[in-house]
Amino acid sequence: MAERLRSAAHGALRTPASPTLALAIQTGPRVPAIGVSRARLRRWVLAALQSDARITLRFVGAAEGRALNRAYRGKDYATNVLTFSYPADETGTTMPATAADIVICVPVVTREARAQRKPWDHHLAHLVIHGVLHAQGLEHDDEIEAQAMEALETALLRRFRIADPYGESARPAGRGGSTDRAA
Repeated sequence: MAERLRSAAHGALRTPASPTLALAIQTGPRVPAIGVSRARLRRWVLAALQSDARITLRFVGAAEGRALNRAYRGKDYATNVLTFSYPADETGTTMPATAADIVICVPVVTREARAQRKPWDHHLAHLVIHGVLHAQGLEHDDEIEAQAMEALETALLRRFRIADPYGESARPAGRGGSTDRAA
């Protein structure tokens, strides 16, 4: 896995042909407008993709984020991003290499961006990219994987002139700051 991450980090600096992306964007009940265009969200997703994909970005409030985190990870709080990856269809139907729902909890992202004194859209870009990497099977379960994934995220964000999200002032403080795969 670490070698795959290193290769991906190196590849992030090249510009191969873009993968095909079917992107759906959903907003949960009582979630305010996020203020980021569909085109911008799409660019962030495409930057992190290494293969064709069908991805749904769902923006949720704290109650839905907490319920999902509790149901799928056994943690009773809302987290910033959850990634639900789906295996390839075994029925023979043509499926993209990556299929996933990425759930982003808007109040948590807002709170973290303020605490880290960074622009909200920069933090959102980081979490979208982080979720897409998880959707493709990348992990940060050990220190080597974490360092490689962080390097890849930083390289991808640099394309958008977004600062390293792992700088000292950007470290999450306390509960609710983790990003994980839910499935």
